[in-house]
Amino acid sequence: MFKIAIPAFAALGLIAFAAQSQATNLDVQRDVAPMGWHLSYEGSLAKLAYGVENSDQLALMMTCEKGQTQAVVYGDVQPASPRLVRASATSAIDPLSGDLSGVTRISVRDPALQQLALSGKLAVEADAGQFQLSATPAERRLIGDFFAYCGSDRV
Repeated sequence: MFKIAIPAFAALGLIAFAAQSQATNLDVQRDVAPMGWHLSYEGSLAKLAYGVENSDQLALMMTCEKGQTQAVVYGDVQPASPRLVRASATSAIDPLSGDLSGVTRISVRDPALQQLALSGKLAVEADAGQFQLSATPAERRLIGDFFAYCGSDRV
């Protein structure tokens, strides 16, 4: 009888442990922060990013110096604009991924960015195709602050 009972109890214990581990993993996935627009400042540099707040999980980041009308764009997605310009012929380190990538620039007066400022929607391009990033009313205020900081007199 013990020859059957011991393996049966061991199997039940492993099943209970596996179920508890799976439930724990599901709880972690539910606590994942949503992606959204975030504004931060580092010295004289303003950073408008779309991603998970306070993390390295960013799809797009635009930076500018106070009073400048050109924004530097980093990330896996880029604004869908024919006016997006490669900043230099050489590659630089992408601050989001740490990989070599081309740096691009875009005017804060570009129609794609004007659409972001006015409607809270930015058309973007990525390897997977084109789609839109949307902003909530609170995020739209942050976006307006970014454009005001960058020196755009028209939004």
